Amino acid sequence: MIEVVREIPVRRPADEVLEYLADFAHAAEWDPGTEQCVRIDASGSAGAGASGSAGAPEPGARWRNVSVFRGRRTELVYELVDRGPDQLLFVGRNRTVTASDEITVSPAPDGAGSVVRYRARLRFHGLARLAEPFLRRDFERLADAARRRMPEVLDGG
Repeated sequence: MIEVVREIPVRRPADEVLEYLADFAHAAEWDPGTEQCVRIDASGSAGAGASGSAGAPEPGARWRNVSVFRGRRTELVYELVDRGPDQLLFVGRNRTVTASDEITVSPAPDGAGSVVRYRARLRFHGLARLAEPFLRRDFERLADAARRRMPEVLDGG
């Protein structure tokens, strides 16, 4: 299993940040590896607008995520598995990998903005497990890129 963790300070308040991140369609904006992410469950499909979402996502909401990794496009279906007052848990699956994205948002210690703690775990299936040691560094780089991009998106600069 590959696990990457990043803490990301942003200037926006924690409640606004959590609400934004709860709609996984926004991953296309803050995750450099995500090419497209569209909500596909019944609550988000009809008349949902450009982002593919309607209403505040609750557990059971699902998205089709298309990412590019090492030059290859891959598709996972993500589900919001848990949503608490300061945390979100998304689980994405395809036949090669199960990805768990745990996001916790808390007020910044100095009271200015908030801190996003992002933990991604990737569990590969079958022969793909053999590639884990060779992929770890690429996932670390992708996490670093997301750490740089998220404040740009959330704070507008």
